[in-house]
Amino acid sequence: MTQKKSTLRNVKPELLTTFYIGSDFYGIDVMKVQEVTGSLTVIPVPLAPKFVRGLINLRGQLATALGLKELFGTEQTESAVQMSVVCRMDGNLVSLIVDAIGDVVEVDAGSFEPPPDTVNAGVKQFLKGIYKLNGTLLSVLDLDKLSKELSSTADVNECRSA
Repeated sequence: MTQKKSTLRNVKPELLTTFYIGSDFYGIDVMKVQEVTGSLTVIPVPLAPKFVRGLINLRGQLATALGLKELFGTEQTESAVQMSVVCRMDGNLVSLIVDAIGDVVEVDAGSFEPPPDTVNAGVKQFLKGIYKLNGTLLSVLDLDKLSKELSSTADVNECRSA
């Protein structure tokens, strides 16, 4: 019993950049986030899936803008102000369009749990797991799974245009 406690103490806490999609609370490893910005002009991309809102110009670099509401298949209530969480995935810049930005939070690895079965399947497939924080749930996104979804969609679109 004492050994288990000492093992948990050796686990480093994780820092997460948090944000909201509607009233749902999400986080991403802070080391995977390049920056957080306000709403940017999105240039639509013809024939792209609905969750690919388009491209943004981030100081001369192009980033793919992903609408997480569309990707997750959640209710489409538009918030007045949207924000972007810019991440680097597989060497590409990706802007995750979210409703609001939270804080950077430190979470204890000991409180990490797999996503419960009650989570919407459209969301659950992109989650690493959850943390319980002061009466709320923080869902942690798996950027590798998001990247695979984006890659597989790009492959399908390339086949259509060929």
